[in-house]
Amino acid sequence: MSSPGGWCMRSGQDVGRERGGDRERGSITLMLLVLFVGLIALAGIVIDGGAKLNQAENANAIAQEAARAGAGMVNQGAALSTGSFVVDQNQAVAAAQQYLATHGYQGSASPVGARSIQVNVTVTAPTHVLSIIGIDTMSSTGSATASLVTGVTGPGA
Repeated sequence: MSSPGGWCMRSGQDVGRERGGDRERGSITLMLLVLFVGLIALAGIVIDGGAKLNQAENANAIAQEAARAGAGMVNQGAALSTGSFVVDQNQAVAAAQQYLATHGYQGSASPVGARSIQVNVTVTAPTHVLSIIGIDTMSSTGSATASLVTGVTGPGA
């Protein structure tokens, strides 16, 4: 309502509506901030989660290679004296550990029973997206077992 002097008069109801509108001011900003954080977390799970799966495959492959390196350690003394090719378990464990150390991997090799060795490897890598929320590295473990069996049993076999 206008008064003759150019003043605008408002009813008490109009003034109340303006105050209520001020209470919600900035709420869209807060909502967008929460959605943005959620999207970053989701992107981190997708990107770094995929990298973790790849890292786990690599850890298993490294463990398999180290186990294979150990499985080829034939006891030369037994081969020369008896003609029988037998894998030396102690040499196999040492060769697997040497493979890991040479290539810079953290892990261990140990005998399993009388004719096998087991290799365990841990691979750690930095994260790409999750470092934003404080998760800086991811670790994956892999293991492999090699049977210390050769296909040759002696001369003429």
